[in-house]
Amino acid sequence: MTTPAERPAILLYDWDNTLVDGWVAITAALNATFAAFAQPLWTPAETRARVRVSLGESFPAMFGAEWEKARDIFYTTLAGAHLDALTPMPGAAALLAAGAAWPQGVVSNKAGGFLRAEVAHLGWGDYFRAVVGAGDAASDKPDPAPLHLALARMGERARRAVWYIGDTALDMQAARAAGCTAVLLGDAGHDGGIGRAAPDRQFADGHALAAYLAAAA
Repeated sequence: MTTPAERPAILLYDWDNTLVDGWVAITAALNATFAAFAQPLWTPAETRARVRVSLGESFPAMFGAEWEKARDIFYTTLAGAHLDALTPMPGAAALLAAGAAWPQGVVSNKAGGFLRAEVAHLGWGDYFRAVVGAGDAASDKPDPAPLHLALARMGERARRAVWYIGDTALDMQAARAAGCTAVLLGDAGHDGGIGRAAPDRQFADGHALAAYLAAAA
């Protein structure tokens, strides 16, 4: 049985590879962009391992002065495919159902418009009091600004009882920067492992965290 100190007060989630698997569409959009610039293509596994920061931060480094052209190719391609290729991660539906006992929100480095379209497509809008994506706050993760924005929209404040749940070291960094508890979902095998992520708490998957929350409710 959990003690009050072990129970969250608010649940915030990362999106890609935490609640959903959208890597096929993201990879296709990246590869369309790479092809236009005669760059090597990526596999979905490479995309999962390499994509961390927002497009606005990564594309200038990848494409230089033509990054805005690259951005437009990426988003045009993604818009035509991202909903069809979207699938929930294992245990995600059970996790959100168990988490409904608490205020829940999403903070992602996916562009806000695409993120909110995906939430609506899956019929998950009623679960979340805030959905914050790249470009919505003054800065994107790992800066704490988007977590603070989500909490402000929920009428809440950052504190240790706020759990930010993600799959990468960057997510854990953002949680710590915001003053929240950093919760790793999975083993971060695509991102250097649990040791590199250094979470405050770790759960094997959505099913494991759902079971924990059900016991804590």
